[in-house]
Amino acid sequence: MPRFRLGTFPTPLAPAPRLSDALGVPVLVKRDDLTGLGLGGNKVRKLEYLVADALDRGADILVTGGGPQSNHTALTVLAARRAGLEAHLVFYGRPRGGAPEGNAVLNALSGAEITYTGDDARPSVDLGLKDLAHELRAAGRHPYLIPRGGATPLGCVGYVLASLELAGQLAAAGIAPTAVVVATGSCGTQAGLVVGARWLQASYRVLGVTVSRPRAECLERIRALGSACAKLLELEVGTLEEVEVVDGYLGPGYGRPSAEGLAATELVARTEGLLLDPVFTAKAMAALVELAGALDGGPVVFLHTGGAPTVFARSTAEA
Repeated sequence: MPRFRLGTFPTPLAPAPRLSDALGVPVLVKRDDLTGLGLGGNKVRKLEYLVADALDRGADILVTGGGPQSNHTALTVLAARRAGLEAHLVFYGRPRGGAPEGNAVLNALSGAEITYTGDDARPSVDLGLKDLAHELRAAGRHPYLIPRGGATPLGCVGYVLASLELAGQLAAAGIAPTAVVVATGSCGTQAGLVVGARWLQASYRVLGVTVSRPRAECLERIRALGSACAKLLELEVGTLEEVEVVDGYLGPGYGRPSAEGLAATELVARTEGLLLDPVFTAKAMAALVELAGALDGGPVVFLHTGGAPTVFARSTAEA
C-alpha cells in the first residue's frame, strides 16, 4: 500500500516506574508524541497513507479542517510541505486577534492558508470543506479532501501498522499487557488499534476514553471505520461489536481542561517528567488513574497521542 514516509518509527515504548508506583499497576507509555514531524503526535501515522494517496491521485493541495488549535490540521500542513503540496485549512468560528499561540504558531510558520466558517459549531467545518474543495476544482486545482482528524479507513491503516510495531516491542520485552489505553476523539486511532489487535489476536483490551463525542457515537464510528479499514486491508477480523469506550472524563466539554485532567497532568509531569496536553492525553490519563485498579493488574500501555503545542495555548477550546 502506498506510504509517504513522514515519521520516525518505531516510537519508544517506555516504562514509567514512578507513575506505576503511584497507580499501583505497571504502566508503559507508547511515545507517539515523538513521531518526528513537527512536534509529533498520532496524526503522523495516518498522514503517511493519506498523503501517499493524494500524490497517487495527482492532488496539488490538501484540504482539511477543525479548530484553530487542531493538532491534525497543523501536522497536515507540515506533511503537505514535506510532500511539495499546498494546504488549505477550514476552521470553525472566526479569526481572533493577538499573537498566535500553540498550533497557530505552527500554522503561521508553515504558511497555511486558512478559511473560517463564521459558525462556532464544529460540524460547520464539514460543509466548509466541501464548499472549498468545489471552489478549488472550479479554479482548476486538484484538492485532496481529508475529513476532521484524518479519520478515514485509509488513515486507520497507520494504527493497524502501529499495532504490529507495538507487538514487536512487547515481544522483545517479554511483556503481555492487559490493556492499551488511548484518548478517543475522531475515533480513527482507536479503530486502527482495534483492527490491529483483532488481526494479531492480541490478549489486551483496547480501551478508549472519549474526549470529544458521546460514547454511543464513538462506538458507531469506531465500528464503521474499523470494518472499512479491515476490508481495505483484506484482513479477517470478524465483527467489531466488543469495542470499549469509557466516558465521564470530558469535564466541561471538548477542548476545555478538566480538573481531573489537570491533576493527572501534574502527576505524570512530577513522576515521569512527561508532558500531557489538556485536550486529549490529560483526560485519558485521568481515566487511567481512576481505572487502574480494574485493569486486571496490568501491565497497561498508555498511548501518548501528542498535542504538545496546546500546552502553550491560553485557550484550548478551539482544538
